Amino acid sequence: MSEVLAPCAGAVRPVTESVDDVFAAQLVGPGVVIDPPDGRTSVLAPIGGAVMKVHPHAFVVVGEGTGVLVHLGINTVGLQGEGFEVLVEQGATVAAGDPMITWDPSSLPNEVAGRPISREVPVIVLDAAPDSLDLSGVPERVGAGDLLYAVPG
Repeated sequence: MSEVLAPCAGAVRPVTESVDDVFAAQLVGPGVVIDPPDGRTSVLAPIGGAVMKVHPHAFVVVGEGTGVLVHLGINTVGLQGEGFEVLVEQGATVAAGDPMITWDPSSLPNEVAGRPISREVPVIVLDAAPDSLDLSGVPERVGAGDLLYAVPG
């Protein structure tokens, strides 16, 4: 059983309620979305492991057979890194709770290239079947670094 920590503070909702159709359909994997508060903050590694991918708007950490994607906002790829400060390098080894990227959700524009931007932060278990996580104990609000959910295995 791997514990996944909240990468940021905020209100927690099921990923099926994401504004993004791909995340909502769990095509990437099951998980939750977090609606972060205003203010500049560092987003944390949800698990310990290797940083497999890192972009200004998203990262993947893989550890002990579990990969977790954290995506900072929806349609934020179109910002081309503006407003994000990456604190780690791809290939680095991180501990759960290590700072990964700094951003301020309140500074996001309403849209980019005609696409609406959302500040929600999907926290997704990769390579897992839809609805395969027990999310019954997930709190309605979390602080950065709080236990979010456990991944069986």
